[in-house]
Amino acid sequence: MELHFPILLDGATGTELQKRGYRGGISAEQWVLEHPDAITDLHNNYIEAGSDVLYAPTFGANRVKLEEYGVFNQVPEYNRRLAKIALDNAEGRALVAGDISQTSKFLKPIGNTTFREMLEIYREQAEALEEAGVDLYAVETMTNLAEARAAVLAIRQISDKPIMVCFTCEANGRTMMGNDIAAALVILQNMGIDAFGLNCSTGPDQMLPHIQRLQKYAEVPLIAKPNAGMPKTKNGETYYDCGPEELASYVKDLAAAGVGIFGSCCGSTEEHIRAIHRELQNVEFLPPHPDFQGKIPLATEKNLYLLPTDLEIGKIYPCDEHLEDSCEEAEEDDETLFMTIELKAEEELDHLEDFQYAISLPLCILCNDASLLEQALEIYQGRVLYAGDLPEEELLPLANRYGLVI
Repeated sequence: MELHFPILLDGATGTELQKRGYRGGISAEQWVLEHPDAITDLHNNYIEAGSDVLYAPTFGANRVKLEEYGVFNQVPEYNRRLAKIALDNAEGRALVAGDISQTSKFLKPIGNTTFREMLEIYREQAEALEEAGVDLYAVETMTNLAEARAAVLAIRQISDKPIMVCFTCEANGRTMMGNDIAAALVILQNMGIDAFGLNCSTGPDQMLPHIQRLQKYAEVPLIAKPNAGMPKTKNGETYYDCGPEELASYVKDLAAAGVGIFGSCCGSTEEHIRAIHRELQNVEFLPPHPDFQGKIPLATEKNLYLLPTDLEIGKIYPCDEHLEDSCEEAEEDDETLFMTIELKAEEELDHLEDFQYAISLPLCILCNDASLLEQALEIYQGRVLYAGDLPEEELLPLANRYGLVI
């Protein structure tokens, strides 16, 4: 499926469901299934206001989040039913995105979840959404790069439909987990996503500078789905202070910064979408034009690096139980631009998984086993440089799937 820009997404779901009676205590997904008229009314309002894409109400319909509300073994059923409601509401008037968000699980050694387990959680949800017939996927409100990567890989295992990914970040351009959003962009766009951007957390005024920074590195269209300002409280009631016209007044500047997909998040209504729709009639989409200054963009989980193209392999470190010490040694060498580790055996993958948090330099992997290399690329939460003798036909699929730099 080919996307045509600009695209107008929908507005808030959670705050609008609250207006229609949702009070918590059960998952929003269960409440929607019990009150389908609420989401039907909301979706119809967004379509009439100009939305090209509706989000299926499946934001928290992964295994982990549903089990927090006492819902067990119903991920496939919930996602199929919720997506069908959205597809019926759209009736061909808008596309429907399968909405996927955080599990809030942490990978080992910080947490007790392996990347494979996280991948399986997202695959279970994605399979149900694909079976339901969603048109594309929206991975949104992400704060953890590992979860975003797992969601993207899980979707790509079962579908070739477009994938949009949105992070939410702090004022410093990092997520709550410390991931640089520019690093996340570089990693994920090289894994084949179709659009990247930001949603939630801020109003359009605070989001714009982050979008302008992302423009320097974006090879895919950017997404801006800001809140209707920041939440405030008056007389015990929460409200958002950015009205429709004010939010829409940022459309021109966002478009100039490479945004091709627009929408609004918490606190917004169909009036915000209607105002954005009006502004979009006079906006021309500018395709992304990144400027890497002739350098190679690599990234760790935390940071983005632009390295020269004339790189030479320096010291090669074994991927063993001393990997954490090796990382420290490599970092202390002022002449080392990237760290090279050699992978020879499958048991070494455990060391990579346990100590990857200590890798602060861009990573180069020396490996001559394609299966072993792929397992390492799946585990490692960054964009990797390759060194070795594997033939191009074995490396190209890894470059397409994981962003491996050959």
